[in-house]
Amino acid sequence: MRSSSTLPGRSVPLLAWSAVVLDGFDVVALAVVFPVLLRTRVWDLTPASASVIATIGLLGMAVGAIASSSLSARIGSKNALIASVVCFSVGMALSALSPSAAVFTIFRFITGVGLGGCLPIGVTMVAARRSQDHKSSSATTTMMTGYPLGGVVCALLGILMVPAFGWRSIFVVGAAPAVVLVPLMIRYLPRAAPVIEATNIRIEEHDHPDRDALAGLFRGRGLRATLAFWVASFMGLMLIYGLNTWLPQIMSAAGYSLGNSLGFLLTLNLGAIIGQFLGGWLADRRGARLANISWFGGAAVFLAMFALPLPNVFLYVPLFLAGIFTFSSQSLTYAYTQRFYPEHLRAAGVGWAAGVGRVGAMCGPLLGGALLTIGVAYPWGFYIFALAGALGALATWLVPKAYASTPKRKADRQRALEASE
Repeated sequence: MRSSSTLPGRSVPLLAWSAVVLDGFDVVALAVVFPVLLRTRVWDLTPASASVIATIGLLGMAVGAIASSSLSARIGSKNALIASVVCFSVGMALSALSPSAAVFTIFRFITGVGLGGCLPIGVTMVAARRSQDHKSSSATTTMMTGYPLGGVVCALLGILMVPAFGWRSIFVVGAAPAVVLVPLMIRYLPRAAPVIEATNIRIEEHDHPDRDALAGLFRGRGLRATLAFWVASFMGLMLIYGLNTWLPQIMSAAGYSLGNSLGFLLTLNLGAIIGQFLGGWLADRRGARLANISWFGGAAVFLAMFALPLPNVFLYVPLFLAGIFTFSSQSLTYAYTQRFYPEHLRAAGVGWAAGVGRVGAMCGPLLGGALLTIGVAYPWGFYIFALAGALGALATWLVPKAYASTPKRKADRQRALEASE
């Protein structure tokens, strides 16, 4: 049929983007329901125990992200992405049925495994299809607009649905789209993305492809780059998950109503959508390196500004600007990572950066919960988050301008230099 040959190229970005929307929805879901659970003392939840729940879910994300490149190499990127969507959707549906905090925590881990695999697989699939026209960065950041958009949708539904239908309704809504999305992926996604095909070629040449790919990340200048990308990803995801999980509660602790606090979360994610387009545009024209450093630096400045004593109406301006830079910093880290490494290392590079970054994602909610527990979350939380942005900028600056693992890889070196220009 004609559709089978023409639609897949168009469907990869759209379907991957849809999966990322659900990812972003789930990230904000805890921020929406935690204030309700804490206020009504459901399961006798405290900020500390809520942080543990969030952290266990993020541990699942780390597992899923690290395993994503191996899973894609073995069953194909299409099947790996579908499996990830099914996993996190089932986890969200089960979360809505949780009878206790312990069971809820288990289901959050299952959700996290699926979410962790979804993003790096989607990034490498979409970027590989736009690499030839030198627009892989904008393709990556455009796909990542789904992340804050999902957060915006979740925040809006939280304002509308939680008072009427209770906190469980958020997880039901988050799980439902998979009923449509999974059949579309089965029908329209191609069997393998180019990056996975390249990885499969390597499988024929080596007995241990996963080990070879991991070793390549630490070979030559790759060592410094890999460690730098891991630090940048750690800081980027700590910012995203720390703010998305605890911003409403931090602002409630500062004296704002729950409605206003969710409005702050909405503003942050609206800014993030704009930032994804701007960051991708800059990366394709001035280089992923410059864009990544600039965006982390901007996040540091505006997060620090938000901690200053400003009138209520003016709080939305620095928060919107912080949203532009904060969320896009992580997207640009993924874009820079997949452009820096040679093709046969790209999936492993993105997957491991995302996986190690999930450790930062765990630290964000833990940090917010600890600061809330001792009563200093506002304003000190924002100063600490600003420091994380500054460290992300420094780590990106330390990435060398070329991979250059061996003298024979001239094409790889040239490709990395072009990505940095």
